[in-house]
Amino acid sequence: MPKHIVTDPAPEFSLAQLRGDCARMAPHWAVPAEPAPVPVRPSQIHGITVPAASARLIDAMSEYGD
Repeated sequence: MPKHIVTDPAPEFSLAQLRGDCARMAPHWAVPAEPAPVPVRPSQIHGITVPAASARLIDAMSEYGD
């Protein structure tokens, strides 16, 4: 009895097929229109704290565009 079962790999789909599938699904995901939130001025933002682990993670990330 074989120890490994060989199965066919997942079928390859083209980008056009994927876009078509997404276009057909889009109406199912309709979101009710809500008013956009009012932007907050930066001067009104107070008390934001970032945990040290999160700050280290962001600091260790490369700059955008690398």
